[in-house]
Amino acid sequence: MTLDTIVDLKTHPLANPGFQAQARRALDKTGVLTLSGFLQPDVLAQLNEEAARHEHKAYFAQSTHNVYLTPPDPDLGPKHVFNRQVVSTKGCICDDQVEAGSPLRTLYHAASFQAFLCAVLGETALHPYADPLSSINIHYAPEGKELGWHFDNSEFAITLLLQKPSGGGGYEYIQDLRDAKRGEMNFDGVEAALDGRLEPTRLDIQPGTLVLFRGRNALHRVTPTQGDITRYLVVLAYNGEPGVALSENARKTFYGRVS
Repeated sequence: MTLDTIVDLKTHPLANPGFQAQARRALDKTGVLTLSGFLQPDVLAQLNEEAARHEHKAYFAQSTHNVYLTPPDPDLGPKHVFNRQVVSTKGCICDDQVEAGSPLRTLYHAASFQAFLCAVLGETALHPYADPLSSINIHYAPEGKELGWHFDNSEFAITLLLQKPSGGGGYEYIQDLRDAKRGEMNFDGVEAALDGRLEPTRLDIQPGTLVLFRGRNALHRVTPTQGDITRYLVVLAYNGEPGVALSENARKTFYGRVS
């Protein structure tokens, strides 16, 4: 299988410098880039079948956390927004459970796909995780599952939506709500967001869409899914440096195992 059989390269000419520049401008302006119809229809169908085959293997984790994904600070008191807890529930299968012949592996490792990502994200190179679990994940969100409001620790996230639920499962974000590099946490703004006093941007993402998202300074969430159709989402995770592994504690928390 080659990249042109997986990706609609006529609509999304990944190697074209003009297309790359346009995509980077869009990402820089809004913090999100959506490429609808990215996957060829037959590949989208194949990946949905693959996801369904392995859904029974998914490890489901439920956790409470603050939006900064850090331990609470008792000095700030239990009512401070820094210590306010939200709920995240999701299931996933890991890289070592993705089928050896999956189109996801061809896409993930394709040099031209990585070159496109580097051009858009401003990275010099992208590398897979050094551990066997973290590079390609398929996330499952049956009815009632959600991702609570949070900021990402990483600079960017790359996802592919495979299947929408009957209802819910909506992606919402508030751009530039903090400045992590400067250590500006914007407690007032975050509290306003959690209290529903700030209107988020809502993305209507259709199956087969590639999404690049800068979530380090954008507060974001996925609303609870509704109905009997499970939301399938692929996460393609890279690092700017080689040899980086997700910590054993993080792997145990997210995947229920370390290897």
